[in-house]
Amino acid sequence: MRETSFEVHLPANLLQLGLSKNDIQQRISEWMVLSLFTEGRVSSGKAARALNISRLDFLALLKARGIAYINYSPEELNEEIEAASRIETLKRP
Repeated sequence: MRETSFEVHLPANLLQLGLSKNDIQQRISEWMVLSLFTEGRVSSGKAARALNISRLDFLALLKARGIAYINYSPEELNEEIEAASRIETLKRP
């Protein structure tokens, strides 16, 4: 994977919390990608590729960080529930 470097200034006491520089780099990369995902700027597939992990691992990361994969508005959620109810009705003999 190609990388680019730039300088980021962080409080020195982060290292006192038991985080290594590599841990901090990983967290910053995750934060950037998760931020772009939650803003709707990248799909889950692109986000996973950016972190060099599988899509399933990305979904597990979302769960671990408390980020919803599906974020319906109340109206969208009602539409989904109604659609599922119609499908269930069609399945019944």
